[in-house]
Amino acid sequence: MEIEIIGTESLGVRGLCCFIKTKSKNILIDPGIALGFLRYGLPPHPFQIAICERIRKRIVKAWLEASDIVFSHFHGDHVPLENANPYQLNIDKVKELNPAVKIWAKLSPLSPTEKIRADSISFSFGKELISAEGKETGPLSFFGPVPHGEERNNGEKVIITRIKEESVFVHASDLQLLNEGAVSKVLSLNPDIVLVSGPPLYLSKMSNKLFEIAWANALRLSKNVKTLILDHHLLRNCEGIEWLERLSSKSEKQVICGADFMKKPRLLLEARRRELYDNMPVPDGWHDAYAAGRVDTLTYWDMAQNFFKLTI
Repeated sequence: MEIEIIGTESLGVRGLCCFIKTKSKNILIDPGIALGFLRYGLPPHPFQIAICERIRKRIVKAWLEASDIVFSHFHGDHVPLENANPYQLNIDKVKELNPAVKIWAKLSPLSPTEKIRADSISFSFGKELISAEGKETGPLSFFGPVPHGEERNNGEKVIITRIKEESVFVHASDLQLLNEGAVSKVLSLNPDIVLVSGPPLYLSKMSNKLFEIAWANALRLSKNVKTLILDHHLLRNCEGIEWLERLSSKSEKQVICGADFMKKPRLLLEARRRELYDNMPVPDGWHDAYAAGRVDTLTYWDMAQNFFKLTI
């Protein structure tokens, strides 16, 4: 089994996209991408957008190679969109690619927005999405739905994807480690490697009680798998790295982020957005000009090599 984490917060974008190759299948999970539209009152920095462009191209390439595509849920950083903003994946980029690919999705329950997006994707591809809940095909199986974060009145849910070959990989999407039952379900699948969203430490909703729940669930999970990859919501601020490293020390197990797993530099670009603007200023009107195709990101890509002191 080959596991490639394509796009997530430690790699510079919002999402939890990965591509898994087995002997019989190529499985693309959550092929979406986004940038926080405003953070600290600032739109995405052009270097973030440059990273986004490159990751989006990789998602499109993986789409072409996939035998199966999985949507754990229909949030805009996990699926292509009909009315995508300039920093997301527009469905027009993929709707005519790979017509034979099987598209699995969480189809129940759906919020009104998810229903609109599911119908739009189905219409664009000219075929029904396959309900993933409880299904199994070769090395691929699906479980849930389970809560998207804590159990809330809005009832948002995600599905868990399990891939078994010589080892067991579990993509647990946006659990955020805020629901004990969801974490128990992950552990019941006997995973060797788990990729899951950590808690959103940057949000004001994170009460002391939720901090305690997330920590207890993370500790239980990390002690019972060989490799725990925590990313996504957790790494929208730099405190997430401290939280991850403290967890690894406490559990005495391998707890890493997506960039670590891929042996790439950690690029917490949303968390460092103010710093990016301070060191690589952006002129007024740049984002409108970018959306209109009048400017590109190449200048900022070159500037960032010096700013980060690395080759990306």
